[in-house]
Amino acid sequence: MHTSSLVSLALLATSAVAAPARQHPLMHEKSPYRKDYKDPYDHKIDAVGDGLQPLPIGNGDDRGTDMMGPRNPARERQNPDLVRPPTTDHGTMKNMRWSFADSHIRIEENGWTRQTTVRELPTSRDLAGVNMRLDEGVIRELHWHKEAEWAYVLEGSVRITALDPDGGSFIDDLEKGDLWYFPSGHPHSLQGLAPHGTEFLLVFDSGSFSEDSTFILSDWLAHTPKSVLSENFRLPPEVFNALPEKEKYIFQGSIPGPIKEETPKNFKKSKLNFTHKMLAQEPVNATGGRVRITDSTNFPISKTVAAGHLDIDPGAMREMHWHPNADEWSFFIRGRARVTIFAAEGNARTFDYMAGDVGIVPRNMGHFIENLSDDEPLEVLEIFRADKFQDFSLFQWMGETPQRLVRDHLFQQDPELGEKFWKAVEGAKSDVIKSPQSGEEEFSDEL
Repeated sequence: MHTSSLVSLALLATSAVAAPARQHPLMHEKSPYRKDYKDPYDHKIDAVGDGLQPLPIGNGDDRGTDMMGPRNPARERQNPDLVRPPTTDHGTMKNMRWSFADSHIRIEENGWTRQTTVRELPTSRDLAGVNMRLDEGVIRELHWHKEAEWAYVLEGSVRITALDPDGGSFIDDLEKGDLWYFPSGHPHSLQGLAPHGTEFLLVFDSGSFSEDSTFILSDWLAHTPKSVLSENFRLPPEVFNALPEKEKYIFQGSIPGPIKEETPKNFKKSKLNFTHKMLAQEPVNATGGRVRITDSTNFPISKTVAAGHLDIDPGAMREMHWHPNADEWSFFIRGRARVTIFAAEGNARTFDYMAGDVGIVPRNMGHFIENLSDDEPLEVLEIFRADKFQDFSLFQWMGETPQRLVRDHLFQQDPELGEKFWKAVEGAKSDVIKSPQSGEEEFSDEL
């Protein structure tokens, strides 16, 4: 046998006995996505803020490995707890997250609209959301809906008009942080006022709502015989030859003047107030942020939508809680968040959210909202198909329950730790947003 053949056989034998171990991609030594990293407490990971690339590698054990196939790295960074869930996640749960960035945009004259409904997010059964943008003077034409409409101004300013069932009219100009609410069937219009444009979030009290199924003035008139229009308005039928042939929907209008100059001569002011200044409310100051609640108690016309506006400080957390009267439909305005939903029967799943995302938490399911960033604030709207904002605080429940009962449930095996827990919750009141944990390392050292 030739020498070269012997060498080849030797190499083959060596490779068969000890194949080289597959190498994981090089990771920064501080990255939590590596085999030798162990976090028994499943702390949050801000993959976007810290520039980390999540990998499905187990938390300090032999589970998982790196990825070799096609990837969407940007999407993975936005959802680190889907790539590598906390060890406490378990079971199956429907998707509770959708991004408006994935919604189809309907582009109109100097404006656009996009929606998140039960068609985009099947768990969004109670409410649907529409994100709309209007340049200065652009009109969302006169219309009405089967559903009630609740709205929050995100940027700019907008003029609204409405009519009530008694023939009373309403006109108002709204700024960032203001709300409006139109009950089902109430006709209204919207027009952008800000020189740099206006954007707002519309919420409708049905998940199956479609912005394309609105009752629109021009669409109705285009589908009514001109003879009928003539008789209705007491004008010759040729007057209506100038009407649009189809709906206008969103279109450029003339720049409006002050409300006083535009009020009709026989204007009858509505007894209803269709608007509310949410951000002008005095907030509830929690240890880790601020909360403003708007529902039928301080905005009486809003009978089917209640909402909370949360400013969550860097590193802080919306406390563990649940809502007994409605699903939560959350809209994230800025920042990054982690939410774990507890669905009973051992099921729990964690979702991550960014600005422009929508989150769902079904009623009565326990959850929290944690600011992933230690440097940037988190701003979020919690919205409900309900007349009142209601929630139960886990912290308060523990503090209002007899000490013996709490200890028997949680700390039968360690009375000393039970005493520490009771001191933390004794006399507790709801702390809607909790400040970042301090002294965790010191407390761990004591144990």
